[in-house]
Amino acid sequence: MMSLGLSSSSSSLFSKSFNSNNTKSRFRACSASSSSSDVPDFLSVDWLESRRKRPFGPRLSYNAEECVQYQLEALMYNDQPRPDYGVEVMYRFAGFDPFERSLYFGPSFDLGQFERFRRIFHHSKYRVLLNHKERKILSTLNVEENCYKQRVWIRGARPDEEETFQFTMVQRVGGFWDGYWLTESVLHDGDSFKGGVAY
Repeated sequence: MMSLGLSSSSSSLFSKSFNSNNTKSRFRACSASSSSSDVPDFLSVDWLESRRKRPFGPRLSYNAEECVQYQLEALMYNDQPRPDYGVEVMYRFAGFDPFERSLYFGPSFDLGQFERFRRIFHHSKYRVLLNHKERKILSTLNVEENCYKQRVWIRGARPDEEETFQFTMVQRVGGFWDGYWLTESVLHDGDSFKGGVAY
């Protein structure tokens, strides 16, 4: 009985080693034949690089004026490469605490959820920024070393649609965003929420 057990185990070991050797030789033959044929490349050349890229937003190398310019540029092409991409960029630059009410638009709003932030941009006064056709810098002011304001005139995509907005940028000191310029507020010149806003 003992010898029978050994012989069956040794035969199973032999068959396993034979099968693995046979599989290896078949794999070598397949790989040799397939290497000669062209293998289609379904990934773009810059796929790995694009995966490493961070979403567009604040950078330590951007100064305050560039930050305003990049945000306005994103809003000018708001729906490229996807709907409300420009508003997403604005949200990344926003310097408010999502767990507290914010004065980003003037009145105190709970802007912790992106959807609430997005809806305000679609309000009648702020929507002029979305896909606008023209803009002009009216004034710039360095209030302090780490505070910058810029007033911008905007001509919208709809007829006779124009508004003026004031961007306030603040450079953070300390913490995770140390040295970055973030948007403290984007204020409309006038009563932008006269009729209220459902957000």
